[in-house]
Amino acid sequence: TLTRALRDGLGEATVAVARPRAAEAPVPVSDSGDACLVHGVAASPGLAVGRLRRKQGRVFDVSEQGQGEAKELGRLDAALDRARQEIGALRTGVGKKAEAGIFAAHLELLEDPELLNRVREGIGQGRSAAFAWQEAYTAHADLLAGLRNDLLAQRADDLRDVGERVLGFLTGTARVQRAYSPESILVSRDLTPSDMAELDTKNIVGLCTVAGGATSHVAILARSMGLPMMAGCGPRLLDLPEETPAILDAAGGCLRLDPTEREMGEHRHKMAENRARREMELSAKDEPAVTVDGIRIEVAGNIGGVEEAEKCAAMGGDGVGLMRTEFVFMGRDTAPDEDEQAAIYTKVLQAMGPDRPVVIRTMDVGGDKPLAYLPMDPEDNPFLGERGIRVGLVRPELLRTQIRAILQASAHGQPLVMFPMISRLEEFRQARAMVDEERERLGVEPIPVGIMVETPAAALLAEQFAREADFFSVGTNDLTQYTLAMDRGHAKLAAHCDGLDPAVLTLIHRAAQAATAQGKWCGICGGLAGDAQAVPILIGLGVRELSVGLASIPTVKAQVRTLSLSRCRELASRALTLDSAARVRELCLKGCGKGF
Repeated sequence: TLTRALRDGLGEATVAVARPRAAEAPVPVSDSGDACLVHGVAASPGLAVGRLRRKQGRVFDVSEQGQGEAKELGRLDAALDRARQEIGALRTGVGKKAEAGIFAAHLELLEDPELLNRVREGIGQGRSAAFAWQEAYTAHADLLAGLRNDLLAQRADDLRDVGERVLGFLTGTARVQRAYSPESILVSRDLTPSDMAELDTKNIVGLCTVAGGATSHVAILARSMGLPMMAGCGPRLLDLPEETPAILDAAGGCLRLDPTEREMGEHRHKMAENRARREMELSAKDEPAVTVDGIRIEVAGNIGGVEEAEKCAAMGGDGVGLMRTEFVFMGRDTAPDEDEQAAIYTKVLQAMGPDRPVVIRTMDVGGDKPLAYLPMDPEDNPFLGERGIRVGLVRPELLRTQIRAILQASAHGQPLVMFPMISRLEEFRQARAMVDEERERLGVEPIPVGIMVETPAAALLAEQFAREADFFSVGTNDLTQYTLAMDRGHAKLAAHCDGLDPAVLTLIHRAAQAATAQGKWCGICGGLAGDAQAVPILIGLGVRELSVGLASIPTVKAQVRTLSLSRCRELASRALTLDSAARVRELCLKGCGKGF
């Protein structure tokens, strides 16, 4: 159903947005301290200099009265067909799996029986296809937008995008194509994936929206396109005059209005420096990340499929620190069988080659990410419900099939199995027993089996887990929100849900020390691994593997080469004594340039 598709996240894997890198702190935007600023949420990092220009929207002329049921049904079918063709072309055009998945989910919305039945009922009552369609999709979208879950509310935007596309065909209202001048910073109430697909990227250098957040599909597309974007700016944004000069520091969540020519020139210079630094980082991407005192840090990539595995290798990744396997299970009516899964894992291992490890996380579904073929009772709080390893243990046939597929593919590379959402030692023992049993049946060599440390319970019991697990990988996104009891998607709390909070760092330290004591390794696969302010602290805490977004691999490698383990340990030790994430970040900024 429509609701289920939206709860699935429309095929989206949530992507963490790193905070500003200390080495790339923007130059000051105000000499006097009374700058005219607009604040928002960092949706896609980067700097932009230009002038504000508005997106022009469409106005639909919708008649309520229909011209006969048969004629209106024909119009509906024709509009749906045209929408399928356009969205299908967009899906093919974006190429990348994650971005293509957004438009694949849009296609699924066009087939939703709940939505279509409501439209046909309206037509049967004498209404026009356009009126019935508009009434149906807006009602569904408004329902989702009114829910207490910010993520579901953001998904309503995707439904409105699909709805407006079909409504445009039904009313003959063409999409507005405005010509933008160079260095345009586009301001809008909101943007849709369709808007992003048609964006004038030659002239538009940044995006600002009244609504939205870092986990929206538009934010994902902006990051993929390399466009700085700030969301959640509030209604004041629309009151700003067009052609207002501005500097957008998207990573810092700040739009500076009416800067001086000198300030704009400084930022253009900073952007040029960033581009030059990026070229240097890319030229050394295949070199190992070794600290100045000789400590090797593995810098791996987070991936979701074969295409991203190929990019990980091309970007110089030392391996895959996290392969999310949800995409294998989602967006389908039946579970994938063993051979289908094995073929995918084999291609990933082959893409990485025989010498690069690939950590494959078993399916992290359920609760907030349900499957069509996996009936589950509604939960008041899915993040604390049946998800991750809990789903696999109560439905062992699904988990065993995935384990067999990974083992079947193991001859083609270096796979490691990692179980998500572990909070009790008994859960790990049951899951590991499945691996041992299936391995014996298949007659293959043992492979490492570890856990994702993303619950406070797993971190607090790290000494016990380290005796039995082969490795740890800390999922800082979930660990942070569980430790601080804050939903990282909550608009009012997101700024405080910071993985550099000393409480979170204490748990990471505990996990890393426990692993080291048993001769095991501890990595980080959450958004914190790519945060430049966090990298020296994590290394100082005992972390020896950082798994980051693919574009960040060369950057993190370059940063590691400037650090010393002794200074990292000193910084980490001081960070653990502080009382807030803000204090920790202040410590990092003060230490920047003094040599780690």
